[in-house]
Amino acid sequence: MPRPPPEAFAAEDDEEARRSEYVLMLAEFLRSFHSDDLRRILLHPEPSLHFPLVIDYAELLEFDPGLANILYNYPKGFLPDFDAAAQRAQGEVLEILNKSELLASPDKSKPAAVQKEFVHVRINTSGSPLLFPESSPSIGKVRVKHRGILLTLKGTVIRSGGVKMIEGERQYQCRKCNYRFHCHPELEAGNRITLPASCPSKSSKGCPSASFQLIEDSITCHDYQEIKIQECVQLLDVGSIPRSIPVILMDDLVDIVKAGDDVIATGILSAKWSSDVKDVRCNLDPVFIANYVRRTNELKSGIDIPEEIIKKFDFFWAEHRDTPLKGRNEILKGICPQIYGLFTVKLAVALTLIGGVQHVDASGTKVRGEPHMLLVGDPGTGKSQFLKFAAKLSNRSVITTGLGSTSAGLTVTAVKDGGEWMLEAGALVLADGGLCCIDEFDSMREHDRTTIHEAMEQQTISVAKAGLVTTLSTMTTVFGATNPKGQYDSDESLSVNTTLSGPLLSRFDIVLVLLDRKDPKLDGIISSHILSQSIKAEEQKTSDSGVKSTLPLGIEEWTLPFLRRYIHYVKQRFKPVLTKKAERVISGYYQLQRGSGTQNAARTTVRMLESLIRLAQAHARLMFRNEVTQLDAIAAILCIESSMTTSAIIDSSGNAMNSNFRENPDQECILTHDLELYLSKNVEILTTENCN
Repeated sequence: MPRPPPEAFAAEDDEEARRSEYVLMLAEFLRSFHSDDLRRILLHPEPSLHFPLVIDYAELLEFDPGLANILYNYPKGFLPDFDAAAQRAQGEVLEILNKSELLASPDKSKPAAVQKEFVHVRINTSGSPLLFPESSPSIGKVRVKHRGILLTLKGTVIRSGGVKMIEGERQYQCRKCNYRFHCHPELEAGNRITLPASCPSKSSKGCPSASFQLIEDSITCHDYQEIKIQECVQLLDVGSIPRSIPVILMDDLVDIVKAGDDVIATGILSAKWSSDVKDVRCNLDPVFIANYVRRTNELKSGIDIPEEIIKKFDFFWAEHRDTPLKGRNEILKGICPQIYGLFTVKLAVALTLIGGVQHVDASGTKVRGEPHMLLVGDPGTGKSQFLKFAAKLSNRSVITTGLGSTSAGLTVTAVKDGGEWMLEAGALVLADGGLCCIDEFDSMREHDRTTIHEAMEQQTISVAKAGLVTTLSTMTTVFGATNPKGQYDSDESLSVNTTLSGPLLSRFDIVLVLLDRKDPKLDGIISSHILSQSIKAEEQKTSDSGVKSTLPLGIEEWTLPFLRRYIHYVKQRFKPVLTKKAERVISGYYQLQRGSGTQNAARTTVRMLESLIRLAQAHARLMFRNEVTQLDAIAAILCIESSMTTSAIIDSSGNAMNSNFRENPDQECILTHDLELYLSKNVEILTTENCN
């Protein structure tokens, strides 16, 4: 049947008739596509709850394009019709259920079907044409033209207020003609109720009275919460400031998201009068009234990897089947290519970004799979370069400094906004599911020094501030960098050289020291490398070629896009499991450290054993396999040994600046047998001494 024009909403004479027609059609749509959802709501034992009924806009568009068009252009007037249609559809489905129960034998164990008073239709726009830029702009590009249409915004929750109660409807009665009518508060005007100038009675004679009285027990209230979402930093251009917008959640939408969550919100853009302050101009501030909010935390690491790229990864490792370490080093050379050497640092960065596998035991206790890394070094050793490059490799990252962060710092704080206390997320919460790069790590605020311990190890932040009690998720990898306090003293511990406490340092799986020592031979090599990089950059500007490939499926150079996709792919595909030989190597090294009385006492705990397992799993992922071998365990031990001031296994301990790439790295496999013998011999000696 032909659709009425949208201007029908402006016609008062036949508005009710047309709305009744819309309700009938929408009820038919709900019965056709969501009868199971309606049955579930009817059979729910709690009749006083608010129930969401989520529909797909694409389904409505397929059912009736005219109704979908009206919903997009006039959502404020059309969404109440959808809720009325849900009530009508409930009644029709309930009648069918009652008839079926009469025919079948009654089952007293099942709850009786009861029509629910509060059912809210929620519009899900995913997979529909409403995701094009005009109806789904970034928060920074929201303008007046978007007001009044069905809008979809994506962002990260940076503030979340408490749940309050707000008035939604009142009923008044005319003192002269006794006509009853409903009044709805204006949310845009601070929820004020404006009474009509005269009685809205629809009688033929009319009623000029302006005197009304409130009907007792006629006030309807709703749950109410305000949050603030900020556009994703990764989608912004360089130098752009991320914009934010307040979002109003009501009824079943309240308290379903927390600070740090990624969300997709569908609703209506409106304007709200700012608070009245004497001698201060009152402005209209944009506000987003949400109809539907969906958490997308599980999609944080989503990177599109074409099938041909996956074939290139498989072909690359097929080529290096006999020389796996050479293939690994080719990948590592793509990390900060402008910095010469520093093999240990680049290996540690790769293992930190890839990470291990999270373990959950039978009691529900979680052992994190995300490693943490700290660079301690002299100025000019490339610490900040590694931080920025690592942030580019991660799909979700936040870069900050110890003192350059907001009032929320690195964790979370309570702020007062418009007379209400709200939680403001810090860097670690915003980086949940990604990477948090912290420069000048030693200059953290005192508040952060006490709360970051839980955030790094338990990967949660417990908050009890200003009456707000909650727990926020911080499943993030921490990559920190700091300068030593004055001249680095190799005879002192890291805690003395960095002013960081031992318990905080023990949270890091890898702590590498970069010391700028004078070496004429190395200085000449580094200067030649920097000059060659400049010449190479100029040649790339003049050439139009992209990623070069000598073979149909080959990879000549591991560029940033390739590295980013590779890291994401191996994290999703591989869940490495330790082999018996790898367990023996890790166990032997751990026993050796426990019995040697090393000065790094904070690192000889069970936490170090967990770090070894994480790094070994990360190395197995880097090597494109699903089991942790001896070689992976050795690589993890080398990273741990590089963190120590003195080492009996490697020569570059105490200064990672001395580690360089080998010309024939696969000869390092000889070290596997030698190190295993070394560990076995020392563990046997320690065991004998303990027995005696």
